[in-house]
Amino acid sequence: VSKQMLEQVLRELQPLCAAEQQFIHKFFQLSHSAADLQVLEVIDSTSKMPGSPSIKHRTPISQNEETTIELLSNIFSSLEPELRGFLEICNQIHPWGCLQVLVILSDPTFETWGSSSALPSSFFNTVLDNTRLLAQSSFNKCIETLCKEIEEMKVPSKMKGGILPSVSHFEEFVNFSEEVFRSSQQRGELHKAYLQLVSSLFSSINSLSSATLKVNTEMVMMENFHHIHRFLCQKRIHCLEDKRKEAKQRHSEHMEKYVMKNLGQTLEKLTHFFEGVKARMAQGVSAEDVSFQLAYSKQELRKVIEKYPGKEVKRALETLYKKMHSSLSPEENLLPVVWHTVEQELIRQYQEFEGLIQRCYAGSGIAMDFTMLDLLSYFNSITLPN
Repeated sequence: VSKQMLEQVLRELQPLCAAEQQFIHKFFQLSHSAADLQVLEVIDSTSKMPGSPSIKHRTPISQNEETTIELLSNIFSSLEPELRGFLEICNQIHPWGCLQVLVILSDPTFETWGSSSALPSSFFNTVLDNTRLLAQSSFNKCIETLCKEIEEMKVPSKMKGGILPSVSHFEEFVNFSEEVFRSSQQRGELHKAYLQLVSSLFSSINSLSSATLKVNTEMVMMENFHHIHRFLCQKRIHCLEDKRKEAKQRHSEHMEKYVMKNLGQTLEKLTHFFEGVKARMAQGVSAEDVSFQLAYSKQELRKVIEKYPGKEVKRALETLYKKMHSSLSPEENLLPVVWHTVEQELIRQYQEFEGLIQRCYAGSGIAMDFTMLDLLSYFNSITLPN
């Protein structure tokens, strides 16, 4: 509403100022002939050397134009204060009302009003320029405040997951801005603001810690960076393309950490045992001699393998799936993607364990209680509908 009102006010003021200017020129018989131009001659101080010629700079100044502007300023003395007051009201009505004002004042239609008139409407253009500067200042303050709000926004104490308030606040601003600037070609200031806001948003997410969340921090960061990436894909804002790619990268990094943290508990003792085997080999112990290490003997390996019969592995995977299903937010629908990553990582681990058994315990007849086909069947039984 404020945008339409301001546009209407400016469209009614322009012809009024132009008409008054034409009247002044006609009534006082002012013209723009060459005889009316005053030429100021400025002697360059550097040319005052003995014997050097004087260099004169000629700056034409229309005395009639100055007279016209002075008269119009007296006639419309309340115009600028009234426009300033109107801008303040716009800001009070909506915290982001300055965006609507900035779009109107940046409209090329208003910028060319003066040149389209028979008489240059310098006075009205000056008023517009001053108002535009004021709107720009309000816009800058708005973005500064918004960045601070995003950076300092508190996470609700009862929040267990889902989209953070700072992310929702950023989306709300972008949706509002895109609607306001939908038909505007002047988006330079808006794009700079977007970059500032995204930087503040990423900073606020990165500052999250387990102390501020009651759930897995990696999960919350994974979901929120995924949400931002999806949102920026939908908006297709060119200046945020690099930030969109960064959000995707951050999402992938935190998903990997989330999966590894949860999956580590599924085959925890097996993982720990084979990490030790790899460490010994990295220290120079040959594959054939690993089994002669007391902590990594064939007997110790059998003890660890006995702790993971197939039915227990399947039960552990079912428990993990239920845990992820209850903790991941349904809005992001990340469960299928995360669970597929769990499956791929567990298969990779299984193949690595099998390879180490064949290399370090060849001919021992030791094998895990479940096969690769068993493992795949566990995942299928969990995800397939009953």
